[in-house]
Amino acid sequence: MADTKSITSVTAEPARGVASPPASHAIPVSTNTSPITNARRELFAYLRTPRFYLVLLLGQVLSLCITGTNTLSGLLVSRGTSIPAFQSFFNYVLLNGIYTGYTLYKYGFYGYLKLLKTRGWKYFILAFLDVEGNYFVVLAYRYTTVISAQLINFWAIVVVVIISFVFLKVRYHWTQVLGILICCGGMGVLLARDAKSQGGVSNGLPTELKGDLFMLLGASLYGLSNVAEEFLVSKAPLYEVVGQIGFWGMIINGVQMGIFDRGAIESANWDGKVIGYIVGFTLIMFFFYSTVPVLLRLASAAFFNISLLTCNFYGVAIGIRVFGYVLDQLYPVAFVLIILGLVIYFTFISVYGESKKPWLGENQEHGVAGIGTAKRDAIRHGELPRTDQSMAEQA
Repeated sequence: MADTKSITSVTAEPARGVASPPASHAIPVSTNTSPITNARRELFAYLRTPRFYLVLLLGQVLSLCITGTNTLSGLLVSRGTSIPAFQSFFNYVLLNGIYTGYTLYKYGFYGYLKLLKTRGWKYFILAFLDVEGNYFVVLAYRYTTVISAQLINFWAIVVVVIISFVFLKVRYHWTQVLGILICCGGMGVLLARDAKSQGGVSNGLPTELKGDLFMLLGASLYGLSNVAEEFLVSKAPLYEVVGQIGFWGMIINGVQMGIFDRGAIESANWDGKVIGYIVGFTLIMFFFYSTVPVLLRLASAAFFNISLLTCNFYGVAIGIRVFGYVLDQLYPVAFVLIILGLVIYFTFISVYGESKKPWLGENQEHGVAGIGTAKRDAIRHGELPRTDQSMAEQA
């Protein structure tokens, strides 16, 4: 991941056809203390706000999205079609077409060229991490057991916490650490149950170590990309960040698809169901990529990753209907533990939750006033000066 200290980005929404906003659009921040500056951790303060329930809901919606894409990928495999790079390609094309198109409308052609020149390399790194994370996680399942892969996937949470602590100066309260541990404990219940029913983690696969290493690499790339995206989307409009992920992801994924998926594409079983599964996969992924930045602004990369732990419960619930799974009594227990951990994660935090980012300054003066940001919320409530209405309505 790029050195987050060196990343620069737009803190104000540029007008159409302008590469960067006029200086007069900047929101002056008072040197005096304000409610956003004085917001301190307080027991149950965040849990009493509507924002908390929105964050909790969004996390579970995104978890359902992951369950949906996993289910569709499983259905594709059941039809004799395994083309991970190809099926992801259309998501990046759709993201690029919509969000890059809107970015061009807002910035103008020359403004967009300046974006590519000055900040494009940062988004290239972000997209590369995202594309390769997807690729290696899918590749890992070819060589190792599902249980081994799930155990190693916890590494993504560890990577997010470490990178956020070291580079973004995020400091976790002990209740947040406890919440993470309880969530992981809930997932551990499922893993223990699966390990017992399947006779242990290892099934003697000769290439299991290779698969575990692929999953470890993929989980690390996921963690790095989540932290990088949280940083970038806090300092630039959402449409710019998502559009750049789509633009560079389309190129990187397209090259990778041409190299590694040509044989799989030719041998795939192309019928109406396969095409329908790919369309469904693309639409869910588009919604997922469009929503993740909002959750990263409202909460954090750490909360996002632990929220996704419930996708294993949803996967079994859907699998009962689609694949004929049997629901074990431990699955509801694990689900409750994960949700409890998510609640405990926010028991001792300020009313702004994790939307107040430590790297944006006391009054969030270095960040964009976009959807889900503490800065936008403070402006709307009159806690920060509003000198230009358009500044408070940035994406």
